[in-house]
Amino acid sequence: MRLLTAALIVAASAASADPVGITKDMMSVTVPTGAGPVEISRIQDNAALIEGDFAQIARPCPSFCIQPMVPAEGVTPIGELEMLGFLNDPDVIVVDGRVRSNFAGGAIPGAINIPYTEAADRLGELGCEPDFEGFICEGDAVKSVALYCNGPWCGQSPTAARRMIEAGFPAEKIYYYRAGMQGWRMLGLTVSQ
Repeated sequence: MRLLTAALIVAASAASADPVGITKDMMSVTVPTGAGPVEISRIQDNAALIEGDFAQIARPCPSFCIQPMVPAEGVTPIGELEMLGFLNDPDVIVVDGRVRSNFAGGAIPGAINIPYTEAADRLGELGCEPDFEGFICEGDAVKSVALYCNGPWCGQSPTAARRMIEAGFPAEKIYYYRAGMQGWRMLGLTVSQ
């Protein structure tokens, strides 16, 4: 029994000793946030498992139906590496399109919360100019937006993208991180609380 216990301890130590990078050449990325710089890295426990609500893979449809890769014509789908790059790009605003309670439960560091129900009304925060009938979203002041929500089954950020476009925001300035918080957590990336 002692030999088996010792073997398990050695195996566990060896498994947690291998570094978990973002890429083979990148261990972490530091991003600016309202609370100061945050270092985003992956959990360094090789035996880590996703737990909680984001481990749930079966959700009833509707309303948790699988979302398309492109939620509206002209929107560009992105992955984690693009999202990490956007977090340090002053010309891109990373927007969490989830309701406030979801955002409060953990978000991508550096993201701002614009719930999908408010997306069309808050285009001024993205560089659009208010107009009598809504917003004018033209010129260099208009930032690009990287939208995300809970994951491939979450319709909040796709709805935000469509509402923004209907309100005059250029589709080509919208990037969609479909994997959302489920993908972010699955990869063990840092989550702000």
